[in-house]
Amino acid sequence: GRLEYVHTYIQWLFPLQEPGVNYEASTLTKEEITVNLIAKENLLKSYKLMLDFYGIVLCDEKTGEVRRAEHWEERFHNLNSHTHNNLRITRILKCLGTLGYPHYQVPLVHFFLEETLVNGQLPNIRDSVLSYFLFAVLDKTQRRNLIKYAYLNYEPKDEFVWCPKKIQKLWSMQSKAAKEEAADSLGSQEDTLISDKLRQITSNGFKQLS
Repeated sequence: GRLEYVHTYIQWLFPLQEPGVNYEASTLTKEEITVNLIAKENLLKSYKLMLDFYGIVLCDEKTGEVRRAEHWEERFHNLNSHTHNNLRITRILKCLGTLGYPHYQVPLVHFFLEETLVNGQLPNIRDSVLSYFLFAVLDKTQRRNLIKYAYLNYEPKDEFVWCPKKIQKLWSMQSKAAKEEAADSLGSQEDTLISDKLRQITSNGFKQLS
């Protein structure tokens, strides 16, 4: 309950180079961020704490992979009901990128994209995932891949506004071509299996006749 209703702690746990509501919280210089290993350790502890609060667990400290925690349903309900957490998550993502954990950004954003667009969970944070979480990712290539994933799983597609229409059209064509190629490959495999079976039947028939 305290994590939900006290708002200033988030800036102590996840300091940025830009000031926030809590003016007493420190802002970090790039030099401090690079060398401060204690800050990194504290950030990891804070990250795990907040993930648990949101019903998420960090599976792999190396890759940053996350998944639903056992108590996810209760925490998802809370997250969906208290949308000020969207700002907190955006801050957490920015801090991960600044304080030495940029590789943690993509797994968390992908998790929220999957939950909102594929699994139909957390409808009240979907727009924040697309408008803020996505664009906190520092790596441009990975960010583009996340936007593509979002577009391919978004409905209705004509209301997707997070990248140019030309790119959307290209992605749609690529997706269609990939599906057709997969269908052709499956059809070819089926034809091969049928042909092999027919040869086996024919061969057995000849053996019986002889």
